[in-house]
Amino acid sequence: MGLRKASCYAKIERPYTRKSKIKSKSYIKSVPYPRIQKFVMGNVKDFMQNKFPFVVYLKATEPVQIRDTALEASRVLIHRELEKKLKGSYYFAVSAYPHHVLRENKMLTGAGADRMQTGMQLSFGKPIGVAAQIDSNGKIFTVACFEDGLEIVKEALKKVKPKLPGKKTIVVEKRGEKEKKK
Repeated sequence: MGLRKASCYAKIERPYTRKSKIKSKSYIKSVPYPRIQKFVMGNVKDFMQNKFPFVVYLKATEPVQIRDTALEASRVLIHRELEKKLKGSYYFAVSAYPHHVLRENKMLTGAGADRMQTGMQLSFGKPIGVAAQIDSNGKIFTVACFEDGLEIVKEALKKVKPKLPGKKTIVVEKRGEKEKKK
């Protein structure tokens, strides 16, 4: 059985998925690992030394919950575009970390399903994945680059916007200055 639509999990709800070091106190006994392979890519050393004059953010303009699969698909697309066109003269980081555990109460459908199913009895659900909960104006991706790569970075972030739920905006910031919306 495949995954449910992401729209089932896009709205932020109060987390009821307590994870504890003491296993008996956890509501969720086994938390799935996030599918994101790498969180930081590109030239990290130059970013730490403040050599990149521009930082571009993809920010959520409304509270939203993004599944780890959507973040990974977006990360792969952005990284491929930047590596192909900028050849290592950039810094790219996934700013959102998926902590929230998603659960699914599997329901049977079809003829005779009503006789086999318990309905809402014991409807807590089993963990199927994790998601990042992002507030309004929260950062999803961070990219630092030189001025000649600014348009390439903005184009890569525009390609990713349809893959993610909610409303998003691209913010360009010159280091040492205030934010400029684009």
